[in-house]
Amino acid sequence: MSENANIAVAGKKTYIAEIIKVVAAALIFSLLLVLLSAFVIKFFNVPSGAVPVINQIIRTLSIFTGCMIFLRSPGCGWLRGIITGISYSLLAFVLFSLLGGGFSWNITLLNNTAIGAAAGLVSGIISMLVRRN
Repeated sequence: MSENANIAVAGKKTYIAEIIKVVAAALIFSLLLVLLSAFVIKFFNVPSGAVPVINQIIRTLSIFTGCMIFLRSPGCGWLRGIITGISYSLLAFVLFSLLGGGFSWNITLLNNTAIGAAAGLVSGIISMLVRRN
């Protein structure tokens, strides 16, 4: 293998490791924010109609925070962001379904995945722009 091919393989491994770190951090951050929001909802009598909006804000914030902290390698920020957003959305669905006691396959999963991909796209682009400057 040539030296350029070795660099390309090393770069792909770095990208994969960064995506795994972002998803793990976003899941941990989400768990903490969901716990915090549960206390806020309970103590301040937040209407139940606001809960889905709060959940989407938590998801988006988690993806953004993870991307800003762990996406460091230059290049393809948009693609790594999309992959991160989709991976996070699917793993968050599994995690929160397990914690909630059951899986519910409906259009919400598709909506959450699409919003996760969009949040990842924007977060990946912003993290690359911040790193460049």
